[in-house]
Amino acid sequence: METEEERFPTLRQVLLLFVLLAQTCAEQEGYTVAEETESGSFVANLAKDLGLEIRKLSLRRARVIFDNNKKHLQLNLQTGDLQVNEKLDREELCGPTEPCVLQFQVLLEEPLEVYRFKLWVSDINDNSPVFPEAEMILKIMENTLPGTVFSLKNAHDLDVGINNVQNYAIYPNSHFHVLTRNGSEGRKYPVLVLDRALDREEQPELRLTLTAVDGGAPPKSGTALVLIDVLDINDNAPEFVQPLYRLQILEDSPLGTLVVTVSARDLDMGINGEVFYSFLYGDEQITRTFALNELTGEIRIIKKLDFEKIVSYEVDVKASDGAGLSGKCTVIIQVLDINDNAPKLTMASLASSIPENSPETTIALFSLQDPDSGENGRMVCSTQEDVPFMIKPSLENFYKLVTEGPLDRENQAEYNITITVTDLGTPRLKTQHNITVLVSDVNDNAPAFTQTSYTLFIRENNSPALHIGSVSATDTDAGANAQVTYSLLPPQDPSLPLASLVSINADNGHLFALRALDFEALQAFEFLVGATDRGAPALSSQALVRVQVLDANDNAPFVLYPPQNGSAPCTELVPRAAEPGYLVSKVVAVDGDSGQNAWLSYQLLKATEPGLFGVWAHNGEVRTARLLSERDAAKHRLLLLVKDNGEPPRSASVTLHVLLVDGFSQPYLPLPEAAADAAQADPLTVYLVIALASVSSLFLFSVLAFIAGRLCRRSRAAWVGGCSVPEGHFPGHLVDVSGTGTLSQSYQYEVCLSSGSGTTSEFKFLKSVASNHPESVKGGEHSNFVNSFGFN
Repeated sequence: METEEERFPTLRQVLLLFVLLAQTCAEQEGYTVAEETESGSFVANLAKDLGLEIRKLSLRRARVIFDNNKKHLQLNLQTGDLQVNEKLDREELCGPTEPCVLQFQVLLEEPLEVYRFKLWVSDINDNSPVFPEAEMILKIMENTLPGTVFSLKNAHDLDVGINNVQNYAIYPNSHFHVLTRNGSEGRKYPVLVLDRALDREEQPELRLTLTAVDGGAPPKSGTALVLIDVLDINDNAPEFVQPLYRLQILEDSPLGTLVVTVSARDLDMGINGEVFYSFLYGDEQITRTFALNELTGEIRIIKKLDFEKIVSYEVDVKASDGAGLSGKCTVIIQVLDINDNAPKLTMASLASSIPENSPETTIALFSLQDPDSGENGRMVCSTQEDVPFMIKPSLENFYKLVTEGPLDRENQAEYNITITVTDLGTPRLKTQHNITVLVSDVNDNAPAFTQTSYTLFIRENNSPALHIGSVSATDTDAGANAQVTYSLLPPQDPSLPLASLVSINADNGHLFALRALDFEALQAFEFLVGATDRGAPALSSQALVRVQVLDANDNAPFVLYPPQNGSAPCTELVPRAAEPGYLVSKVVAVDGDSGQNAWLSYQLLKATEPGLFGVWAHNGEVRTARLLSERDAAKHRLLLLVKDNGEPPRSASVTLHVLLVDGFSQPYLPLPEAAADAAQADPLTVYLVIALASVSSLFLFSVLAFIAGRLCRRSRAAWVGGCSVPEGHFPGHLVDVSGTGTLSQSYQYEVCLSSGSGTTSEFKFLKSVASNHPESVKGGEHSNFVNSFGFN
């Protein structure tokens, strides 16, 4: 048994339904939503339409109920908006019914109140017209009268109203047009109307495209093929190819000679198109003299002809089809006397050669004679159609053979002309006379180069007189007019020494390099080449030649730094406190070549201590490879290789001297090898260096002692956590040490004095300060370490 709680929902629904039926509802209102509207789209503000505050919708437990129990709309209780809950498909909801109206109620449960609404789902053009069949076949007799109407199947469109099918069209429409008619339930269907009578013999089949177009924006359409099969009727009588045949036949023609073949055709099909031949009138004279083949239409002689008895015959021939229709033709047979004399041609004058480009010129003058009489003595004179000559009549029986216009020897240099003379007898007799005419050349064509411009390539350091390429020109003239001579034209750039660079063979156009070319000095140059024929007057043309010099790896890398000029070796100073990757120096090299021949790479060939230094292969930077230690030797000699990327590669080597120092307090000593060599080479230079070093050291120590004494007189109270700077006599706290001796740059040091108890005082160099002079930094970070010197 159902409990009271289980029965409560059912009872509640019944009660609500009863209330809905019994209660007087508010006046119905409606909303319109286009189909396919996205879910969540705004429809209306229900709270505003009901005149309720938004919060009361939630308090009164408002909800939307559709008659079909589907949730097409949803009520947002937070905003009071009525929104689309799911996309609506008008065709699925209402089908062809228009308008598409959905009833729904807005129920307020506390207190109970119901509002009825209508939702109009408007149609959009989302369906194209579709024909039930892709191809329709109509069979129409060819004698169907224009104006006859043929029904066609209509297209279906799921949309309604203006979006449904509105119009039909047919293409091509030379014989038909289509009308759009209204059917039941507002549907439109097409009818095909015959505009022009059909003719099966002209067009046995028509293929038309029927198009249905709806009224949407933009409109959509659908198509179907309409195949019209035109059915035949016997509406065509046999028709002769010629209605009248005129012919002539010799009286001595043998029996069985074919006189003529008449031919008729019937455009109908089947038995309606079968043709049979017969004499139209049963004239005994004709039936005894000639025989007619009823199937082929051949007329043959079955009795000897006699010109003196009958000069001509008029024969009427009938062609009948199987359905009784017929056609007629007339054959007139004229009997001729025997023509036993052929025409005779006599040449009066003849020119065997004419120059080209000449106006109308007479080639030959000849006369014609035929001893026969009548038609046998009448003659027709002609030449073949493919020659530019024609025959003109002159006096009495004389004729001239003339040119139709100027001739072009380059197009055709020789003509074989056949003059044909035919009499009008039966059979016709003719005489042919052959003439050969030569067209002499005129220099009317300039030489033409095979190319408007030529590009030649030559590798530098070539051998003199090297063949670098050719130019070629042709002349369509003949003889001397076609003989081409090549030459170099004056260069457009006056500074280009063209005469010393290239030469050309005047006969064949071969180009030669006169001397070895250097890519680094001249990479490319252009010049003009002329071609001149030997005609009178001579004609010429020109072409552009560009010579591209290709680079060869003929320059070894040249080291700019360290200098390799034979002077004292350049030594780089490296503090022992340098970190790994410390920039010791940079090898700078250049290569006079180009391209990959100038791509340089650097390599460490040999070092005093392998693994301590390394070189960057792409930029030549020499850096420390690890931390330096006290055990490392003070002096190092590095042998570096600079190599280009040519084929074969070229290279250069450079020696770099490196000295490890503990700051700058320890004096720089030259390498033993260099010192020994210098002592052996020049003892006086060694002595001068030692003396200069001693004097400089003594002067430096004197200055330092003087400064220390002056600073120690300052009160200790002025010394607070740092260095006391004297005023007056000492202009500043920076001491400048010029880059003399072995140092290649200048350094500045900050000087500080510290005074302690007793008589001991210290003079300290706390740090070095890089000079602003551009030469104060050499080799990257040489000045980035701290030097300290102490004196007791």
